[in-house]
Amino acid sequence: MIKKLSKSIREYKKESILSGIFILIEVIMEIIIPLILAYLIDDGINASNINVVYESSIQLVIIATISLVSGVLASKYSAIASAGFAKNLRQDMYFKIQDYSFSNIDKFSSSSLVTRLTTDISYIQNAYMMIIRTALRSPFMLIFALISVFMINKKISLIYLAIMPFLGISLFVIANKAHPKFKKVFETYDELNTDVQENVRGIRVVKAYVKEEEEKKKFGRISQLIYERFSKAEKIVAWNQPVMQFSMYACNILLAFFATKMIVGGSLTTGELTGLFSYTGQILSSLMMLSMIYVMTIISATSAERVCEVLDEKSDIVNKENPVKEVKNGDIEFKDVSFGYSKNKDKLVLKNINLKINSGEVIGIIGGTGSSKSTLVNLINRLYDVSDGEVLLGGVNVKDYDLETLRDNVSVVLQKNVLFSGTIIDNMRWGKKDATLDEIKKVCHLACADEFIEAHKDQYEYMLDQGGTNVSGGQKQRLCIARALLKNPKVLIFDDSTSAVDTKTDSIIRKNLAEYLPDVTKLIIAQRIASVEDADRVIVLDKGKVVDFDTPKNLLKNNKIYKEVYESQKRGVK
Repeated sequence: MIKKLSKSIREYKKESILSGIFILIEVIMEIIIPLILAYLIDDGINASNINVVYESSIQLVIIATISLVSGVLASKYSAIASAGFAKNLRQDMYFKIQDYSFSNIDKFSSSSLVTRLTTDISYIQNAYMMIIRTALRSPFMLIFALISVFMINKKISLIYLAIMPFLGISLFVIANKAHPKFKKVFETYDELNTDVQENVRGIRVVKAYVKEEEEKKKFGRISQLIYERFSKAEKIVAWNQPVMQFSMYACNILLAFFATKMIVGGSLTTGELTGLFSYTGQILSSLMMLSMIYVMTIISATSAERVCEVLDEKSDIVNKENPVKEVKNGDIEFKDVSFGYSKNKDKLVLKNINLKINSGEVIGIIGGTGSSKSTLVNLINRLYDVSDGEVLLGGVNVKDYDLETLRDNVSVVLQKNVLFSGTIIDNMRWGKKDATLDEIKKVCHLACADEFIEAHKDQYEYMLDQGGTNVSGGQKQRLCIARALLKNPKVLIFDDSTSAVDTKTDSIIRKNLAEYLPDVTKLIIAQRIASVEDADRVIVLDKGKVVDFDTPKNLLKNNKIYKEVYESQKRGVK
C-alpha cells in the first residue's frame, strides 16, 4: 500500500527530502540549547564569569535563529510536498476511474468515489505532512534527547527508560481501540454523500412533493450518526493527554527527588538539572507526538486502504494487442450471447441472444421494464462485456477492436441525457472536438434542435447550466442526439432518447435520419410504439430473451406482446 501511494509523490521528492533535512537541523539546534543553558548557569552565572555569559548568550541567539529558520523552511517544504502529493494522488485516482468499465463503476457507488477523492485524500495529505515533518522530528528529538540525558547523568536516564514503556504501551492500546471507530466514520461519510447527491440531483422532485422537512430529518440523522461515531473515537483518543501528563509529572517528580539528592551530594550541578528538565519536556512531547502520529496514521490508513482499492481496481475491458482500428460497416451480429452483472450464472439478465442486423437497417427494440433493452445495446460498444457468446460489428468481434475506434463508430444517445456547463458549441464538440459551426448547425437541424437554439439571443453561444437545467427535457434530448450525430458513426443507438419529444418532432427526426444517414445502422429503444412502427424490423424482448424479431407488420399479426402495446397506445387514436 505504501509503495503504491508513494508513486504519487513524483516531482515532489525534492521538497520531501528538503523538509526532512531542515527538520533534522532544527532538532539538533533544539538539543544543543539546554547544553548551552547548563554551561551558562554553571560556568557563567554560578561562577560569576561575565565572559561566559556573553559568549553563551550569543551562541543561544545564533542557534535559536538557525532553529527558527530551519523550522520555517521545513514547514514550507512539507506543505508543498504534501499538497503536491495529494494533487497527484487525486489525479491518479481520477484518471484511473476514467478507464473503468461500467462494471467497475458499478462496484463503487458514485458517492463513495467522491468521498475517496475528497475526504479520504485530505486525511492522507495531512498524514503525509505529519510523516515528513513530525514523524521525523519526534524520533530525532527522542533519540538525541535521550543521548544528551545519558551524557549528563547515566543514573537519571533510568527514570526515562522506566516511564517510556508505560507511556508507549498505553498510547498503543488507545490508538488500536480508536481504529475501528474511525473506520465506521468513513463508511458513514459515504452514506452522507449519497444522501446529499440524491437530494441535490432530485431537488425539483423534493420540492414538487413538499418533502424538504423529511430530507432535512434524513440528513440530520446521518449527520448525527457521524457526530456520535466520531465522538466515540475522539473520546478514546482523548486519553492520550492525561496519560501524557501523568508520565510528565511522574518524570518531573522523580527527577526533582533524585536530582536534589545528587546536587547536595555534588554529583549533579544546577545547570545540568535545568538541562534535564528541558530534555524531559522534549522526550515526553516527542512520545506524545509519536502517539498522535500513530492515531493519525491509523485514521489515514483506513483512507489509504479505500484509495488503494480504487487504484488497484483493474478495468475488465481493455484493448488487446494490435487491436483493429477500422470498422468496415454497421453489420451487427449476436451469437449465443448471455450476460449477467454478477458472475453467478443463475443471475443472467440476457440469455442465448442470437440476432443478425444488416448495415443501414432501422431496428426497433421494445419490451417491458426490466427486459434488459439497454443492457443489450451496451454490449455493442463494450460498455459491458458478454458473459458468454460474442458480439460482432462489421464482421469483427467487438473485443478485437480498439476501444476508442469502437466507441467512435457506435454513437449512443443515453436514456439519461447529460449536458455539461458551457456553451451549446462546447457540448456539441464532445461528439467531435474540431467540429465547425456549419457541421454543428447541420446536426442540430437533423435533430430539430436548431429551431429553439436560434430563438435564443446568443444562439450556439448560449450558456448551458450544469446538467442542462436551463433547457427543457425535450430540448436536452435533441441536443444530445445532435451531439451523437457529430461522430459520423456506423451505428447509432437511441436508448429511449426521444421520450420527452412530441410525436411530431420524433417523426421528423426519424425522417431526417433516414434521408441523411441511410447507411448508418439505427437501433431505437422505445416505450412509444410510434417510434418503432416505421422500423425495418423490431426486436421484442421479454425477461432477457428475444421472443420475436420481425417487421412491425408481421409482429402486429403474430406477436402478442407487440400487439398489446400497439393496441393500448393506439386505442382512441383515429
